[in-house]
Amino acid sequence: MFANRRDVLAGGLISYGPDFIDSYRRAATYVDKILKGTKPSELPVECSRKFELVVNRKTATTLGLTIPPRVLLQADEVVD
Repeated sequence: MFANRRDVLAGGLISYGPDFIDSYRRAATYVDKILKGTKPSELPVECSRKFELVVNRKTATTLGLTIPPRVLLQADEVVD
């Protein structure tokens, strides 16, 4: 189990963690507000809102695991 999709693309079994692309986009809105004069201390602290599940089917097969179809349907990406 990993927190980053890169680990699954490199052969790991499964990852579940924040969608970094979404986090970077949201960080850009903070930068915009700061450049327009908002004090950083006035901005709220935010947690990730979007998470992604990535499954490596080849690794699961190699380990002799069966990933339930329901999990595969809910995955953001299934790597073969």
